[in-house]
Amino acid sequence: MLFQLQAILFLGIIPALVFLFLSLKGYDGIYKQKTVFLTLVVGIIIGVIVAVSRLFIYRLPLSIFFIVAFAFFEQLIKTIVLNIGRFQRKKDTTIYGLTLGLGFGASFTPFLIIAGSITEEPNLALYGLILIGTIGFTLFHASTAAYIGYGIYIGRLTKYLLIAIIIQLPFNLILDLARYIKDPFFVYYQIALLLYGLICYIYIVKYVMPNILKDKDRRKRSNRLI
Repeated sequence: MLFQLQAILFLGIIPALVFLFLSLKGYDGIYKQKTVFLTLVVGIIIGVIVAVSRLFIYRLPLSIFFIVAFAFFEQLIKTIVLNIGRFQRKKDTTIYGLTLGLGFGASFTPFLIIAGSITEEPNLALYGLILIGTIGFTLFHASTAAYIGYGIYIGRLTKYLLIAIIIQLPFNLILDLARYIKDPFFVYYQIALLLYGLICYIYIVKYVMPNILKDKDRRKRSNRLI
């Protein structure tokens, strides 16, 4: 049990906090630290809720229906949080979407471990592979939530939500294949999840999030990243 509790920090919270620190560089003064913390916590909570629902679905055969349904459900539940009145038409909603998604990803896989969805004895090699996939999972959901947040900011929520759902379909397929057809492909699934999430994350932080900055601040942030 102690090993699994440590896994929650190692697999989830710590990577999320690292990416939170890296992602917010150059956005000082745009967001409120209190709201960043709250959205991170809310993301963790909804991540656990979704993980609980997946515990039941994982006992059923692989199905295209569930791949589509969970893409819709996971993006919709993030949209409900981000589309409250105080966030509408606000540029910082993009940042709060990112932190919401980071919290979501930080809790999902670690919760599945401690809840017993992974039944093997504590195994450092196994957890190392899971860490690779978890980072991809966290980056993917942080990216799509930020994308939805940006859609709310510019008043085009429906379009951005639908794109986020479509983008998640291949991701869900990889995730479920990793559950149902493990050997000998488990390591490749984890690498695929990492690469998919990383590509989405790079696109968001490089091409979407900078749009909420003024031109001079955008150039300043670009110089910091070089």
